[in-house]
Amino acid sequence: MGSHARPHALFIPYPAQGHVTPLLQLAKVLHSRGFFVTYVNSEYNHRRLLRSRGADALAGLDDFRFETIPDGLPAPPSGNDDVTQDIPALCDSLSRNGAAPFRDLLARLNSTPGRPPVTCVVLDNFMSFAQRVANDMGVLALVFCTMSACGFMGYLNYKELMDRGYWPLKDESCLTNGYLDTVLDWVPGMPGIRLRDMPSFIRTTDPDDFMVRFDSGEAQNARRAQGIIVNTFDALEQDVVDALRRVFPRVFTIGPLVTFAKTMVRPDAAAICGNLWKEDASCLRWLDARAAGSVVYVNFGSITVMTPAQLAEFAWGLASCGRPFLWVIRPDLVTGEKAMLPEEFLAETKERGLFLSWCPQEQVLSHPSTGLFLTHSGWNSTMESICAGVPMICWPFFAEQTTNCWYACTKWDIGLEIDNNVTREEVARLIKDAMDGDKGKDMKAKATMWKEKAVAATEEAGTSSVNIDRLVEFLLEGSVPTTVS
Repeated sequence: MGSHARPHALFIPYPAQGHVTPLLQLAKVLHSRGFFVTYVNSEYNHRRLLRSRGADALAGLDDFRFETIPDGLPAPPSGNDDVTQDIPALCDSLSRNGAAPFRDLLARLNSTPGRPPVTCVVLDNFMSFAQRVANDMGVLALVFCTMSACGFMGYLNYKELMDRGYWPLKDESCLTNGYLDTVLDWVPGMPGIRLRDMPSFIRTTDPDDFMVRFDSGEAQNARRAQGIIVNTFDALEQDVVDALRRVFPRVFTIGPLVTFAKTMVRPDAAAICGNLWKEDASCLRWLDARAAGSVVYVNFGSITVMTPAQLAEFAWGLASCGRPFLWVIRPDLVTGEKAMLPEEFLAETKERGLFLSWCPQEQVLSHPSTGLFLTHSGWNSTMESICAGVPMICWPFFAEQTTNCWYACTKWDIGLEIDNNVTREEVARLIKDAMDGDKGKDMKAKATMWKEKAVAATEEAGTSSVNIDRLVEFLLEGSVPTTVS
């Protein structure tokens, strides 16, 4: 570090699994580059991490510390304290109540003997209160986009959708009469995108819809940051990244972070993990006994919920496809009740189905036996699937998952989309198309190509590697060299 005092980076994710994971990966990368790190979880998620990982996982290191702030929500009833919280309520509470405890934390850290003062804050793109506090206290702040570049561009254009009269929808018929197929030929870097492919919150007739207003506001707030960091690589989203670079003073594309988190992390930090559910690694032995490329891996992420009828349709579709499958079913996967599979389905598939509540997804996707991923199209899952070279069947639930799905299926040619009104016949047909048909062969070839491009981006002199160097230099010096594309 030469004559510089040791830099101290503070990270604060939105308190959901898909946000905690990539921000923690970036924290470990910067830690490996000499930064003192403070990672800030919500008190609710801190308790979940203690249950899933144990106290040792949150003990940290002398120079990698965990802190907490309250989320402002009332404590949940006993028995409901290991699930993803209500998203609108959490967003609203943090935006109103997050600034004061975060300011107190930042002040305390800056006056703690033996620790360097905080030199930069890296905040989740949905935690703009932290950006305001950092600015008020004279601390450099950068926004981390935990989503895809295309998803972020979607939110960035919510305001334009309002101004041009696309939103709110005129009436409920717009959801079914073809209106959502309207092509938006003006969205920068996203030619051909339709209204239905934009982040899904705009599918409402309510002009005061909280999530539309909140997400639009958070995206616009990012314009005031010193720069944005995106967990993507240039080749994957080149047009969108180029468009973002025309909006923001600095865009650091540093993905896939899942790769850097394996190759750059200091050995003593390798055990630091942010999984909110306890992982069951026994599935890896089960996969060892399956033929190469034969297994359908099913996981709808940490937030998706479905009806009992939808669960049954997925189940019987998997039964009909004839393939072995590994299915992650969270306790809160079904709306308002515990997920229960039909007894007849369990009996029929007991020789080729394995069910878990959570698993080490990255290892499952990279296992030779995994041939297809049935996914909700969350960004972490999409990136991990790309890194493993595994094609996808996409059933987006909400938010920018619809945008990721559109790109996977139409731009990258590595996915097939399932209609929201899922049927067992469609599930079985798409699995067979993806694993046995000519379409499946094309998807696998494209998935392999994107895997190779992801590797190239993270190798020495690759675009993402160079952008991590740029990011580190900016955080250390407050200046940035020429953009690498």
